[in-house]
Amino acid sequence: MRRDSVVELNAPPCFDYGEKVRVKKVIRNDGTFCGKDIGEVLVQKGDVGYVASIGSFLQQFYIYGVYFHERGYAVGCRAKELESVESESEAET
Repeated sequence: MRRDSVVELNAPPCFDYGEKVRVKKVIRNDGTFCGKDIGEVLVQKGDVGYVASIGSFLQQFYIYGVYFHERGYAVGCRAKELESVESESEAET
């Protein structure tokens, strides 16, 4: 079974509103981000932001609107592109 054939919406979201998350890879504009060229880098691997919204795409995937304070904007991310920063800090203590 292809990984993208799984319907994420059958389970609760991986991240909560306000949760601090880190981007696991470079995210480029796929044409859905206004004011930036297609292919332009929106966030770098390692950038940290906060989940500001949780939506869905194609009735299959959660899309997390992550606000990056240093950049001044929010970017839509899939769960596989994010990791929780809070759970890491809790695991260290």
